Amino acid sequence: MQIYLAAAPEAAQEAAAHCRNLAHVAYRIGPGSALLRQSLLLQTKGGLLSVSDREAPFIDSPESLRDAVLRECGRRSYGGVLLDFEEAPRRDRTAFAAALAPALSASRRTLYLPEAYAAAAPGGTVLLCTAVSGGSFSQYLQEAVARAGGAGGLALDVQRLRMDFRLPARSGEGEPLAKEALDALMEREQPAVFFSQDLCARYFTYSRDGGTHFVLFDDADTLNQKLRLGAGMGFAAAFFMWPEVRDIAPRLFAPWKGGMRGT
Repeated sequence: MQIYLAAAPEAAQEAAAHCRNLAHVAYRIGPGSALLRQSLLLQTKGGLLSVSDREAPFIDSPESLRDAVLRECGRRSYGGVLLDFEEAPRRDRTAFAAALAPALSASRRTLYLPEAYAAAAPGGTVLLCTAVSGGSFSQYLQEAVARAGGAGGLALDVQRLRMDFRLPARSGEGEPLAKEALDALMEREQPAVFFSQDLCARYFTYSRDGGTHFVLFDDADTLNQKLRLGAGMGFAAAFFMWPEVRDIAPRLFAPWKGGMRGT
């Protein structure tokens, strides 16, 4: 399994000290189907080009944007492209993914894309979110592998869980907690923390205003266990966002040094 750390240019040097494989969060889609780039060091080479569709205009020429991406990949020796697309699939976005996938494959590069775009780009590596708050995490991965016909075309989109559920949480939706909020909550409650084998995450409960809360969260150990499960099933890669794991980076990435591969 290849491990990637997605980092903005200003954090790239710090992030690279922990993970040599970076997805460079420096690109977005501009007017006229242009590929816009933040300031990158001239010597930036290798890793992946990560392009965002946040607040992006309509892509009126998917082929022009594809060609710009390919040129940048050649200029920077990128090994592939990460589509950091957050919006629901739209016709112009799917057309771009469909144009980009075969072009990257022809140049021996990899396209990593959200699960919602899988049908638009056969041959791309599909990102599977790890933020599972119910059922069995292992079974969740196994079912995804079965749907895909194998794990080789799948990658883990590792999202660090920090969720507060007021019980009974019938909707399965919890309140996201920032790091500071979780730290303050644990400092105030001093809870007994347990590990859920099924969810592959830590949890604790507390009471407030006559109700019971269930808090589910990840740390370096739980994230590493999720990586080991994915690696054991044959997932191609795993992605982390630097701001989410900066505080646990030394412990998180140490077991994956030496090529950043797992077995």
